[in-house]
Amino acid sequence: MIQFFEAFGIWLGAFFTFAIFSFLYKDNPVYKIAEQVFVGLSAGYWFVYTIFSIIIPNLYNPITQNFSENWIKIIPAILGVMMLMRLIPKTSWISRFPISLVIGTTSGVLFLRYLKSDVINQMTATMINPFIGGSWVEIIGKLMLVIGTLTGVVYFYFSKKHEGAFGSTARIGIYFLMISFGAAFGYTAMARISLLIGRLQFLLGDWLKIIGP
Repeated sequence: MIQFFEAFGIWLGAFFTFAIFSFLYKDNPVYKIAEQVFVGLSAGYWFVYTIFSIIIPNLYNPITQNFSENWIKIIPAILGVMMLMRLIPKTSWISRFPISLVIGTTSGVLFLRYLKSDVINQMTATMINPFIGGSWVEIIGKLMLVIGTLTGVVYFYFSKKHEGAFGSTARIGIYFLMISFGAAFGYTAMARISLLIGRLQFLLGDWLKIIGP
């Protein structure tokens, strides 16, 4: 019986894989069915995960077991209920308060995080003497970092017209920006290709048994 369900799951996975790939030809009902099933399963999974892995251990258990020390957790619980008021048209305005609080808090936390990781660390790496220690490859890399940072900042300086030597420096900054954007896009494409490889390994391995595990 267990082997039957395992085989059924593999065939079901192969069906939905081809159903999603069918979108490469054109939009069709089979793709829409697979899309809706995926969205529904994801929503159901995260709903159950939120209840049993977040709400119960972090809210229900602490309050019911030791209310005197965990009463403060009632405040986020009330904010969560207020956020659900968005589902009712007449009380949807109530959800604006917890949503604004979450957005403001998240923005403040992420601002400090990105200020440290993207600004302070970048400035620190730029100000380090590139000729201290390391091989010639590391020295060239540090010099490119300094040049790319400075020329990129010059490109975003719009108080002066980009012409002459200033314009040439800004144009170099554009080249560095395009290279960084291209590298980021290439990383995204590699991530998508890795997902495709995983699906092909499933089809050729688990389903057709052409390749080994």
